[in-house]
Amino acid sequence: MELDWSLIISMAAIIILLIMSAFFSGSETAFTAASRVRLMTKEKEGNKRAALVNRIRDEKDRMIGALLLGNNMVNILSSALATSVLMKLFGEVGVIYATLIMTLLVLVFAEVLPKTYAFHHAETMAMRISPLIKFVIMIFAPVTEAVTWIVRSVLKVFGVDISKVGAGSHLELLRGAIEMHEGPEQETQEQRAMLRSILDLAEVDVEDIMVHRKNVEMIDVEQPVHRIVESVLNSSYTRLPLWQGDTDNIVGVIHAKQLLREMLDVGGNIDNLDMTRIMMKPWFIPESTTLYDQLQAFRERREHFALVVDEYGSFMGIVTLEDILEEIVGEIDDEHDETMKGVRPLSNGSYVIDGSVTIRDLNREFDWGLPDEEYSTIAGLVLFESQMVPDVGQSFVFHDFQIDVIRKQRNQITMVRVKPPEELPPSEE
Repeated sequence: MELDWSLIISMAAIIILLIMSAFFSGSETAFTAASRVRLMTKEKEGNKRAALVNRIRDEKDRMIGALLLGNNMVNILSSALATSVLMKLFGEVGVIYATLIMTLLVLVFAEVLPKTYAFHHAETMAMRISPLIKFVIMIFAPVTEAVTWIVRSVLKVFGVDISKVGAGSHLELLRGAIEMHEGPEQETQEQRAMLRSILDLAEVDVEDIMVHRKNVEMIDVEQPVHRIVESVLNSSYTRLPLWQGDTDNIVGVIHAKQLLREMLDVGGNIDNLDMTRIMMKPWFIPESTTLYDQLQAFRERREHFALVVDEYGSFMGIVTLEDILEEIVGEIDDEHDETMKGVRPLSNGSYVIDGSVTIRDLNREFDWGLPDEEYSTIAGLVLFESQMVPDVGQSFVFHDFQIDVIRKQRNQITMVRVKPPEELPPSEE
C-alpha cells in the first residue's frame, strides 16, 4: 500500500509540474508576442494591468531569465520523478520509457499547446497573469541576476558585449509594420505611401521638393505698377517673388489678396499703389533644411511660402506649405493643376515623363521602387546611372526600368519614356 501511495503522489506531482511548465511556457510567449502598441494604448486609457505588463517588459532580461529558470526547474524535476517512478515499475528500461513519455507530454501539453494559445491571446493572457509573473520575477531575482552576470561575462570573453546591442530601431519596426499593412489594394497603397512619407519628413531636404527657380514665376519690381498688377492677376499663384536688378536679388513677395486690399484702399487707382507697402519681406531658408524642420517653421511663423538659397546665397527655388503637405497626402489638385503634372501614360503601359519630375512623386504615384538618394529627378537618375550626357534616342535599363531619352535641350534631359519592369519583354535565354 505504501508503494501505491508513493506512486500516486509522484504521478500527481508530475501532473502539477507539467501544468506549471505549461504556465511558464505560455507566459513567455504571451509577454513576448503581446503588441506593445495595443498595450500602450490600453495603458493610456487607464488599464493598470496593461501598465504592469509594460513595466515587466521594460526589464526583458529579468523577465525571460525568471520564466526560463522556472520552466527548466519544473521540467527537470518532472522528468526526474517520471524516471524514478518508471524505473520502480519496469527496472532499468524505465529510463527509456520515461524519456519517451515525458518528451511527448512536455512537447504537447507544456510547450506547443500553451504557446499556441498564448500566441493567439497574447495581450489578454499577459494582462491576466502579470501580477503572478511580477511575483515570480521577484522570487527568482537573485538567481537570474547571477545567471545574467555569468552569461555576459562568458560572452565578453568571446568579444561580445550584449549591453551595447539595442533592440533595433523603432523607426525600422514602424516601417516594417507599414509594409505589412493590408487591405483593399488602391486604398492600402495610398495609406502606406502617406505613412512612409510622414517618416521621411526628417530625412528629405527642401531642395528635393522645391519648385526650381527656372519654373518659378517672378516679377520685376521696377516694372510699371500696372504691369505688376496685370502679372499678379494673370498668375495662377497667390504669392509671387519680386526681384530687382537681377533675378537672384529677391526683394519681396507679393500676395494677391494684399494687392486687392490695397487697390480698394486707393479707390481702384492703380497709379497710387505703393509696392513697398504691399510686398512682404522675403523669408530665405537653406536648401539643406529638412521637410520636418520646415513644416515646424511654417507653423511657428504662420507662413506658407519660403525662398530656398544655396550655401552661397544664390536663389534656388521656392517651397510652400502645400508642397510639404503633398509629400504626405499626395498631390492636392485645384482648378489650375494637372493630374500628375509632367507624366503622360501611353497605351503600351509606358509613360512619357518630363525630366524635372521627381523620383519621389513617381514612386508614390505608381508604387515604384526607384532609388533617390543620389538624385531627385528622373533626368538626374539617367545622368547619374549612365555617367554621361546621353543623346536623344539612347535607351537604358536602370533598376529593371527601361528609360529612353526622347528630348534634350543642350545638356539637360527634358523628356524621357519609362517602361516599368512588369511591361518589359521577357529576356531570351
